[in-house]
Amino acid sequence: MHQLTQPVLPKAAFVSLLMVAVMAACGLYQSAFVGGMREIAVRLFVAFGLPSIAMAVLIYWLESMRFGAREMFWSILVSFLSISLTRLVFFKWTNIGIFKPRVLVLGTGSRAVKVDEAARQRFGGNNLDIVGYMPPTSATPHAVAASRILPQEENLLEAVEKHGINEIVIAIRDRRGGNLPIHELLECRMRGVKVLELSTFFERECGQVKLDSLNPSWMVFNDGFNQSNSRDVVKRMFDLVASFILLLVASPFMLITALAIKLEDGGPILYSQERVGQNEQVFTIFKFRSMRTDSEKDGKPRWAQTNDDRITRIGRLIRLLRIDELPQIINVLKGDMSFVGPRPERPFFVNKLEAEIPYYAMRHCMKPGITGWAQVRYAYGATVEDSKEKLQYDLYYVKNHSLFLDILILIETVQVVLWGKGAR
Repeated sequence: MHQLTQPVLPKAAFVSLLMVAVMAACGLYQSAFVGGMREIAVRLFVAFGLPSIAMAVLIYWLESMRFGAREMFWSILVSFLSISLTRLVFFKWTNIGIFKPRVLVLGTGSRAVKVDEAARQRFGGNNLDIVGYMPPTSATPHAVAASRILPQEENLLEAVEKHGINEIVIAIRDRRGGNLPIHELLECRMRGVKVLELSTFFERECGQVKLDSLNPSWMVFNDGFNQSNSRDVVKRMFDLVASFILLLVASPFMLITALAIKLEDGGPILYSQERVGQNEQVFTIFKFRSMRTDSEKDGKPRWAQTNDDRITRIGRLIRLLRIDELPQIINVLKGDMSFVGPRPERPFFVNKLEAEIPYYAMRHCMKPGITGWAQVRYAYGATVEDSKEKLQYDLYYVKNHSLFLDILILIETVQVVLWGKGAR
């Protein structure tokens, strides 16, 4: 048995890790995945098919990775059991409430209503137990249902002890005139109860920095929004390595795309456009041309719309597969862009959005990216409201950016490409 397990276990571990990575890229670990049986079957087919192809290539080229029939059986069995166990435990914990915090919301106004909405965005609302809402004063107007409001004869500390509260979320807009019970909150903290600002709660539950709950003091005194030379060096090294690997892998597809664009209408292959980068410096971005050459003949910039008639036949395909973005590797190698970061916007739209959306300029404190947190979390934006929603994701990335988050975004980008999410 020792002779069997010694060479097999490292290979089985490799197969398991490969399977988990591909399943994550196929969206099978997303809490909000709601696909039907047909879509799940397709994704599982891709999730098992891609690792099988990768294993076949490795077995052919690397003698040390070659599997016998028995080794292949044990590898598939171990990978299947580990993946099944991981998914079973994850969803079981989600459903029965293991580690589920019991939350009390301090406030009953319009801000408090959004706490329930945010909680439902993750795991269908099963990750939190919102016990109830408590108004700061008896004169506070209520926007939440009366049935969710805790008895007003209880003070905060009594309510925490009675209902076994683990977290308190502060959802009070006006904190002057004694609306915020500081001494009671401090006593709750001393007893191990976590107290969260509403912005921090939204950040954790939604992966966003919500603009309507944001204030400058939270950004100044909260953890995050860290920029450092060491982080810049690590990010630059990651950009160069990722760009060279992608360029090597994508070169055949880029050549085919260039030929197809030229054959379709004889126009230019690449399309260049001014975009706003780090510190609001304007640079020229490169993309494969996906629209007609006269797409903006009136000189007025326009966002792409659903079924936009300016898009060519080849353009529609390469936009769906995100191949049109590949020439931006040139921008990454030049240092104008990063591999992961907020998507760069055109100066015309930046001026418009900065005038209409607060904190929009904050997304320019770091290099823009080919892909980003907003791109994998939100569909293509073509309105000011879409831009506001995407900015909330961009601010989350600016606050929490790290090498781990960059890798996570790249994995989710594969899912976006495979399933054509948000393409126009």
